[in-house]
Amino acid sequence: MDKFQIRGGNRLFGEISIGGAKNAAVAIIPATILAGDVCRLENLPNISDVSVISRILVEMGAKVTRINKNTVEIDPRGINTSVAEYDIVKSMRASYYLLGALLGRFNRAKVPMPGGCYFGVRPIDQHLKGFEALGATATVENGMICLETDNLAGSNIYLDVVSVGATINIMLAAVKAKGVTVIENAAREPHIVDLANFLNSLGADVRGAGTNVIKVYGVEQLHGATYSIIPDQIEAGTYMAAAAASGGDVLITNVTPKHLQSITAKLVEMGAEVIEGDDSVRVRRERPIRRCNMKTMPHPGLPTDMQPQLAVLLSVADGTSVVTEGVWDNRFQYVDELRKMGAEVSVDGKVAVFQGVPTLKGAPVRATDLRAGAAMVIAALMADGVTEVEDIHYIERGYEDIVGKLAGVGADIHRISGAPTDQEEKITG
Repeated sequence: MDKFQIRGGNRLFGEISIGGAKNAAVAIIPATILAGDVCRLENLPNISDVSVISRILVEMGAKVTRINKNTVEIDPRGINTSVAEYDIVKSMRASYYLLGALLGRFNRAKVPMPGGCYFGVRPIDQHLKGFEALGATATVENGMICLETDNLAGSNIYLDVVSVGATINIMLAAVKAKGVTVIENAAREPHIVDLANFLNSLGADVRGAGTNVIKVYGVEQLHGATYSIIPDQIEAGTYMAAAAASGGDVLITNVTPKHLQSITAKLVEMGAEVIEGDDSVRVRRERPIRRCNMKTMPHPGLPTDMQPQLAVLLSVADGTSVVTEGVWDNRFQYVDELRKMGAEVSVDGKVAVFQGVPTLKGAPVRATDLRAGAAMVIAALMADGVTEVEDIHYIERGYEDIVGKLAGVGADIHRISGAPTDQEEKITG
């Protein structure tokens, strides 16, 4: 079982280039199912989630050709099934985007309940509400979500809660439905705008993405296209937090600064300096980390996917900070790991109180989920001594070459191979 070994205390200096957005890629790849010809996707992150969702399409009959590590061509015309098999799909949450795409193409879909990181129940009631409003019948059988309809027809759909997943799934199902679909109280995240732009490049007619009302005018056919994925907002924010945590000076390139504004504001409040360029941000910190309060919210608020990475800075801030998780029920699992490093944190439901300590100490910890894993890496960069981070497969779901990028700006970080687990020995023996 591989792990990261990190010796803390090095200040980070230099430049880090950001890759394509994971959250956009895992929606756009399933969206290619709707296309009538080959789609070339550029600036894809070279991460395990992209590999998994691509492999799912191959198993369903698509032809996926890797042009280089960040470019693939997907020919969806060979897909001849509306069923996604359980074994591979269960490993990632974004697999539920297959529901909207398959329903839009075949008028039916059968997909397992979503997997991926666990931080509370992930209800799909808003997804099903949208599909049913478009004319589909939804049932759950043996852990499989089953959708079926004779014809999809546009409808007015009001989401009871702002849901990124439901907004995306309804968009996918609606692009070829007859008539107009209106999604009210829609999520506004940058990757929703990116998906809309991709669908429009195929010949769809999606308007209003980035606002809370999205209108989808159904079209009969979609063609192929070449499309470049937007930069990853969360990867950029993670390295911004790492630069500030280390007291360094790092230029982070290939970003959209507007997408980072809520993250920038919080880092500035903590005492960092953030200088925006056209497609870059420079983050440096010389003064001590200041206490602050945080609350995650849907876009344009502070992203829930940045909560752990920013919160670990508060573990060494002077004073008491309160972090409120406004999206998920169970996103403070990493706190137990942070306490192993000497942090003083108490959690009550969706609120964590951080009492700053002078320094963190290196310790054996593990990644409890993708963003929590990135947070433990940042904590290790700040800590005295050596930290080993286990369960790094979570981290590699969403970060391309995190070791290389951090080592390139001065971090003392290595990937080391551990002894195989009993299960791994059974598989390989």
